[in-house]
Amino acid sequence: MRDRLDSRIPGSWILLACIGLIALNMRGPFVAVAPVVGPMQLDLGFSPVELGLLTGIPVLCFSLAAPLASLAARRLGAEVAITLTLLGVLAGVVVRSAGGGALVMLGTVIVGVAITIGNIAVPLIIRRDFSSRRQGSALGIYTAALNIGSFITSMVTAPLAELAGWRPALAASALFAVAAIAFWVPSAGRGAFVPAADDGSGGPPATGRPASRWITVGLTVGFAGQAISYYGVTAWLPTLLSDELGMAPAAAGAGSSLFQILAITGGLGVPMVARFTSTTAVALALGAMWLCVPLGLLLAPELWWLWSSLGGAAQGGGITVIFIAIIKLARDQASAGRMSAVVQGVGYCFAAAAPTAVGYVNSISGGWTLPLLVILGSVLAFIVGTTLSVRTVPKQR
Repeated sequence: MRDRLDSRIPGSWILLACIGLIALNMRGPFVAVAPVVGPMQLDLGFSPVELGLLTGIPVLCFSLAAPLASLAARRLGAEVAITLTLLGVLAGVVVRSAGGGALVMLGTVIVGVAITIGNIAVPLIIRRDFSSRRQGSALGIYTAALNIGSFITSMVTAPLAELAGWRPALAASALFAVAAIAFWVPSAGRGAFVPAADDGSGGPPATGRPASRWITVGLTVGFAGQAISYYGVTAWLPTLLSDELGMAPAAAGAGSSLFQILAITGGLGVPMVARFTSTTAVALALGAMWLCVPLGLLLAPELWWLWSSLGGAAQGGGITVIFIAIIKLARDQASAGRMSAVVQGVGYCFAAAAPTAVGYVNSISGGWTLPLLVILGSVLAFIVGTTLSVRTVPKQR
């Protein structure tokens, strides 16, 4: 793909646009379910457990299907892997919107597996096709677009459902996939459909000290802490604000909206700040901002808007700094794929259980102090695992 893009001016901007459009598809399709769970339950007769599966299945796929996604990227090539991601998201969204309960579940699984492939393939393309100096910026755009897709989808799904019903509202997220396919296929050319096994030689060599197994372990712990914190807060922040402050559902939802939309500033801000300071300092700063969420909600919940804003920026920046470490420290392209599969596979395994675990602690304790201490523990895991692992990442220039 790089050769094809280099013949166009400016080719890097075309690739960045492709990455942004692809990323819009990689969170929106599964956050679209939350605004329409009520109509879905009435129409399909789903139990609370089945409704929980609709949001939990994609995250579980991120974990269980990560080795398969890494294999697909190596055997078929990153371009074909991205095509499978987009076609899979499109197919899954259509299937999920077209039938009864069984098809809804099947479509959700298809969406989850497709997005898992993209989770692995997009960072590999960034590592291979961008210079070391621009990789951080490309990753920042990627993670920012992940959150933009989530935010747009969560904002428009409920109004669409009121106008046309929950099925068309869920199907509307397929428009992102159609737009990405329309842009991706001409840009990638034949490479979008012709497998080209990756021999691992693509991309620049590691610019810092090549990753050891302990660095991979540390990044895995950091990613797990980040993911547990993110999914735990996303699932329960509106309920916490309603219980603790008596906020109406719409007002409580604003806290979650801030947490999601401010992630864009974190994703875009990390590469810029990393030009002036070390990656370790960036990781510590993000950790301090993350700590404001559980500690702030424990000590001064009335300032929820501040804690949601700081935590939102931290969660967007946290995933960015971990991805930067993976592509900078991996010895080669094949190592980057394997490391990414391990880090994301194990991390998302814990993330899949986070909403249930936080909810269970709330139910047995009867309050939000212990659940927030659980989030505090996961944030500390992010800080320790990430900070110890990124010490050898060279300063961005």
